[in-house]
Amino acid sequence: MAAPDLPFDQAFLGKLEHLHILSKQVFAGAFHAERTARRRGSGLEFADHRGYAPGDDFRHIDWRAYQRLGKLLLRLFEEEQGLPIYLFVDHSGSMAGGTPSKLQYARQVAAALCYIGLAHLDRVAVLGYADRLGPELPGQRGKGQIFRVFSFLGALEAEGGTHAGEALRTFRLRQATRGVAVVISDFLDPHGAEAGLEALRHGRHDVFAVHVTSAADRHPPIGGDVRLQDAETGDVRSLAITPGLLAAYAQAFDDHAASIERYCDRYQLGYLRTSTDEPFEDAILKVFRLGRFLG
Repeated sequence: MAAPDLPFDQAFLGKLEHLHILSKQVFAGAFHAERTARRRGSGLEFADHRGYAPGDDFRHIDWRAYQRLGKLLLRLFEEEQGLPIYLFVDHSGSMAGGTPSKLQYARQVAAALCYIGLAHLDRVAVLGYADRLGPELPGQRGKGQIFRVFSFLGALEAEGGTHAGEALRTFRLRQATRGVAVVISDFLDPHGAEAGLEALRHGRHDVFAVHVTSAADRHPPIGGDVRLQDAETGDVRSLAITPGLLAAYAQAFDDHAASIERYCDRYQLGYLRTSTDEPFEDAILKVFRLGRFLG
């Protein structure tokens, strides 16, 4: 059952379908992992339909669909299996911050990427992590599986510490099939924000980082003498918050985000920084434009 603050309702499903249509328009219906090993042709297993275009083999026209819809559609068949897509969703304690929460936003982004992948017959797995690799929804295929994805994402709760390096090294040691690995996180990790990305990179996955932030991450709404409790460790500190300290903190946060982006640039990994203030649909469109998740 979906979490109360994130209803996966018909309106949300409509947004996902709209994004799917946009992905087909922008990329001519070729949504798949970069360096995909799959092509669709005249194999034995029916996969999907697409619109007829001049030059297509007329033998694959679905005449029954034409009688029903008045449109020329080609029957597509799956010949080879493509690279799988792995979506890693950080559900550590720090993901509870923000309005909406960073976890809520991460769920929306993950659901959208899952839906588009499933609609194009990619095999998509979803895994939660915090200080270790957590719950997992094994590889799914086909749009009909999106409700299993909704149920899985809705059950994730923001709790525990963060150790992406440990969690994603565990995944790498499984020797899972190489694929596209999307990490959706706020990257507030005391063990190093890049450690998890490094583990996936060494596993020869095509890595894409979605950096989810909130306004309070950079500009916390506090001042004066305060007692602050770490959302993950429970540690408490007493601090005198001055304007100068807040300015130094904002600069440190910017430096942190920039270091993650530099790391991704250095190793040619995909990177997108987004905020919970931004509609999740806009973040997905940015993913499209970056061209790393769609090929």
